[in-house]
Amino acid sequence: MSNIQKENEAIKIKGSKFMYVWMFLATAGFLIACLYMIIHGLKFDSKYSLFYLVGGFIFTPFYLYLTFWHLPGLIPGKVLLTIVPRENGTVLSKKGTVFIKNIRNIDMVRNPLNLINDIVIETFDDKKVKFRTYNLLDDTEYQVIVDRYIFPYMTENARKVWDRKINLELLRKEENYERQEQKFD
Repeated sequence: MSNIQKENEAIKIKGSKFMYVWMFLATAGFLIACLYMIIHGLKFDSKYSLFYLVGGFIFTPFYLYLTFWHLPGLIPGKVLLTIVPRENGTVLSKKGTVFIKNIRNIDMVRNPLNLINDIVIETFDDKKVKFRTYNLLDDTEYQVIVDRYIFPYMTENARKVWDRKINLELLRKEENYERQEQKFD
């Protein structure tokens, strides 16, 4: 589960420790594997040495690219986003601020260039604000966070859109989450 800290009215969302370890092992592990392939390919002691060299030289730049994109997310204690849940609440990050009442659509989208999940919020004034998660938030954790802290304060149309996106039955099975009854306007 993600690391959620409550400070006064603000709720700070951080990545889970498991995901920090998982991302570090994935980025460092692939680079170590590429270096291993290059070193053993240079020994030419196997009939597969040429494959090791080619594979190592092809995949090393790719995994270096991914590692450089994920490095900012590996800073310990990094706050991914801050939610102030109330009637005039906001969703904050370094990239921008969005009023919860101004949210038309919220979704988690994978960026095809760097393979990092971003929380994309579309507002009623046709702006898109992206909150980078560095893959430290699981998809079901993201759904629970939005449903618990943002959903009750969204407009009626935005609530309908969100209800079509999530499966509350699946969240109850996987995350043991049940939506609390809210008093809507």
